[in-house]
Amino acid sequence: MRGKAKIKLEPEPAQSTKRGLMLREATLEDYHQIASIESRYGLATKSYEEWTHLHLHSPLRYESQAEAPIGWVIENEDAQIVGSVGNLLLPYEFEGKRILAVTGRGWVAEPAYRSLALLLLDRLICQPDAELFLTNAITSASAPAFDALGCYRVPAGVWDRSGFWITHHSAFMQSVLTMRKFVLARPLRYPFAAAAFLKDGLTTKALRRADVEVQCCPCFDERFDDFWDQLRSKNPHRLLAVRSREMLEWHFHYALRKNSLWIAAVVDGPRIAAYAIFDRRDNLNFGLKRVRLVDFQSPDSSPHLLVPLLRWALRECRNKGIHMLENTGAWLGKGEVLDRLTPHQRQLSTWTYVYRANSRALAERLRNQNAWGPTLYDGSASL
Repeated sequence: MRGKAKIKLEPEPAQSTKRGLMLREATLEDYHQIASIESRYGLATKSYEEWTHLHLHSPLRYESQAEAPIGWVIENEDAQIVGSVGNLLLPYEFEGKRILAVTGRGWVAEPAYRSLALLLLDRLICQPDAELFLTNAITSASAPAFDALGCYRVPAGVWDRSGFWITHHSAFMQSVLTMRKFVLARPLRYPFAAAAFLKDGLTTKALRRADVEVQCCPCFDERFDDFWDQLRSKNPHRLLAVRSREMLEWHFHYALRKNSLWIAAVVDGPRIAAYAIFDRRDNLNFGLKRVRLVDFQSPDSSPHLLVPLLRWALRECRNKGIHMLENTGAWLGKGEVLDRLTPHQRQLSTWTYVYRANSRALAERLRNQNAWGPTLYDGSASL
């Protein structure tokens, strides 16, 4: 990757807070306590191996040969961690320049200390050497805190809405009815499934066959570097997360190892013309098997190439017994392609994608919706 990222080298001093608490940078030795508090309050935890991979093995860290906090924790008077947030570095490009962005994961605190959790978020968002903070995984409970710290809604896409296709109607309906605590979920699933099936039949006709070749990619090969060079050169005025082969391999390393990632490409001979990435995100509590559209890219911003990729993904979902294929955010321009092709919609509890630029000049340029190309590849939503 080109250029050097400016990353703070000196560790921040620990900061005393009220009630004998200490706010300090997280260390690798904190893993077990951090994982424990995340698990207690319903956050997805990662193995130590995966956790250290995300924080220490980013190509951005190797490129800069510098250190940055892996996060921050609040300790009580007994040296027990009662709150934490992780810190991830993400390289972006915008107007021919490298932008150092940061995102967080695992922002959590014990109930008795949640009034102090804003200090953790402030450290994350206001890092002096980060030019941009963004996150696309906030909840309705956390949204007011981001608002209080000066974050803005991303002006492109519709990030409080989800569109989806049902690919296994009876199983999907049983999961939904169970989720809504219908006592007769099992017998009721059949009439509900039949109605949804009829509605889907009208919409999926729009996913007509296209005269292009779609190829399943088992990994990110050298073609993705060529594709990234095309993407960045043809879209210099869009804020783009770096999608070099190296960054894609880091980002999706464990998803590939767990066989929970699908990579599909429209190919033109040896060249990739467009690609889409899908990941598996099941809701185990209700037996819902779900695949999400994480990223779609075309150097010419041609949304019509998404159609054959969606056809491929829907076929894979049906063949593998997946219940639904979901797209969050309606992020393709005005959403006209997915609005036309998506038969079902659901409202999310909050707007999930916000940002804050730490310079006035960058903030001004990012108010323009045309400066954005937001997907679930950004932030931590697919990490």
